[in-house]
Formats: sequence, structure tokens, C-alpha cells
Amino acid sequence: MPDPNVSHILVVDDDREIRELLARFLAKHGLRVSAAKDGVEMMKILDGSAVDLVVLDLMLPGEDGLSLCRRLRAKSSLPVIMLTAMGEDTDRIVGLEMGADDYLPKPFNPRELLARIKAVLRRVQAVPTVDSPVGDVVRFDGWSMELGARRLVSPEGAEVELSTGEYELLLAFVTHPRRVLSRDQLLDLARGRSAAPFDRSIDIQVMRLRRKIESDPKEPRLIKTVRGGGYVFAAEVAS
Repeated sequence: MPDPNVSHILVVDDDREIRELLARFLAKHGLRVSAAKDGVEMMKILDGSAVDLVVLDLMLPGEDGLSLCRRLRAKSSLPVIMLTAMGEDTDRIVGLEMGADDYLPKPFNPRELLARIKAVLRRVQAVPTVDSPVGDVVRFDGWSMELGARRLVSPEGAEVELSTGEYELLLAFVTHPRRVLSRDQLLDLARGRSAAPFDRSIDIQVMRLRRKIESDPKEPRLIKTVRGGGYVFAAEVAS
């Protein structure tokens, strides 16, 4: 029977050598690993067992990694680290926009992937938990954010799915309302230096978050840009 204290990592890559290499390396470092060659196998594993994080290749036969990441984001906040052989900024940005929590271009050192996996898992596990089934609730501009359950509910009562990165960024904002936060401060608060985030990852996360909580993302009222300073969460926050 699997040890519930050991994190379960799902590696999805169509290259058998890479799958086997990563499975051996991650298992050697104390992680439980499953492997899939495409989206079909990935979904079967996700349906049959609890997975803590997905390492997802961008270029897959059949449904590609971006589409699979989008599907995951539509129904869960399961952390995703995306792999790709393409190093262009456009590919990186699209991957993050689809909901990936981190991004690693091929070729890469397995030790770097291990460090990123541990960093993402630390961020997820650091989310505060409470004894009550609902948890502490933070409210702003008609929205409700349940910290223990990691749920965001719109003024209309609809639950809005957030990726791990989006959730932690919003948490940083609601815990520091009406205060100008630089990009470096947001990186520390929302992702942590150990995650080695990309320079523009906060801007991408802010853009995605605005799409979900702003009535007009092009004219944001809640998350405002401060020229030369960073961002400020302008809404009044109540707990």
C-alpha cells in the first residue's frame, strides 16, 4: 500500500528513455513515481490514484501538453511543471498562461527538476489548513476566498478554479491589501526564491488572475499596476 507521506509524481513524456530516467532518479530521491507516454495514459493514472504533481511534456502525440494542462486546470488545481524542447519565450508564456506552475526547457539537469518539484510541493503544502470544513474566509468586492479549502467564489456564487500560482498570488494580495508590492516582493510572497521563477512570471500570473476576477481585465479595479513600483491590491479586504 502506498505511503501517504510520500509525494506521488506523474511524469508524462513520449520519450521512453526520459520517462525511465526520471522515474528512477525521482524514486531514488524518495518520491513515488508513475509514468505515462501520452494524455490517454495520463488520465487513466489520474482517475485511478491520487497524484501530487504532474511533470508534463509540451510535445506529445495526440493531445499536446498545453491542451492537457488546460483540461487539468478546468477541473483542479493539481500542480503542473511543464517540459519542452523549445526554449522560446512565447512557448514559456503560453505554458504559464495555460496554468502551469513552473516551466523547464529541455535539455535539463534532473537535479534542477527535482529542486523545482520540491519547491512547488513546499508551496502547496504551506497553504494554511484549519479544523473547520470551510476554513478562514476572506472577502473582497463581493468575492469570497476560503483559505483552508483553497476555494474562490465569485459574487454570483460560482466557484472559480485557480492554479497553485494564481492562488498563492491572490493570497499574497489579500494579505497585503492597499500596499504597493514590487515584483521581487511578490516573487518571495507567492512563489519563493527556491522556485527559481522566470523574470516575467509574476506579470503573467497577474494577467491570468485579472482575467478571472476583474470585470474588465483591460481596466483593472482590483489589481492595479504601479508604474515603476509593481502592483497594488486596491480592494478593501475583510475576514
